[in-house]
Amino acid sequence: MTVATIKAITLEEFLQQPETKPASEFMNGQIIQKPMPQGEHSRLQVKLCTNINKVAEDVKIGYAFSELRCVFDGAAIVPDISIFRWDRIPRQSSGRIANRFEIHPDWAIEILSPEQKYKKVLANLMHCAENETELGWLIDPEDESILVVFSDRRIQEFKNSDRLPILSEFELELTVAQVFSWLSL
Repeated sequence: MTVATIKAITLEEFLQQPETKPASEFMNGQIIQKPMPQGEHSRLQVKLCTNINKVAEDVKIGYAFSELRCVFDGAAIVPDISIFRWDRIPRQSSGRIANRFEIHPDWAIEILSPEQKYKKVLANLMHCAENETELGWLIDPEDESILVVFSDRRIQEFKNSDRLPILSEFELELTVAQVFSWLSL
């Protein structure tokens, strides 16, 4: 009987590998490829980015990035949406936006796909919280609920007409019902 040995890979080795589509993430020494987004996932992702950027970009409060690799504390994760306060967005010396973000987001949003495991996605948000991300959302389209991970690693479920917590400077009010109403065209 032959036993295959899997060589451990480092974060640096992972970052040298070619990109995959959909993106792959690196956490706890493991490479995990994200599932291909489907209709509901894609719609929520676009609507959230659009609504967040509508209130944050022009006034230079922050910006919501879609599928941005964030490398910090030994991990490389790709939240569905990463929101950064304006003054924390990495920039090149010329002032242009940097390509590599080697910092944690201020707010991370994950949208659960049908074939994704809650535990893995929640682990990413907990990793963010442990590294100073103020807010994490785990959106579950099937259950029409949103789990919110706070910076103290407390988790709270929001449903129906519950008003969702947002970063304090962002003048945006959303309820769970409003978010899921975007799924009806």
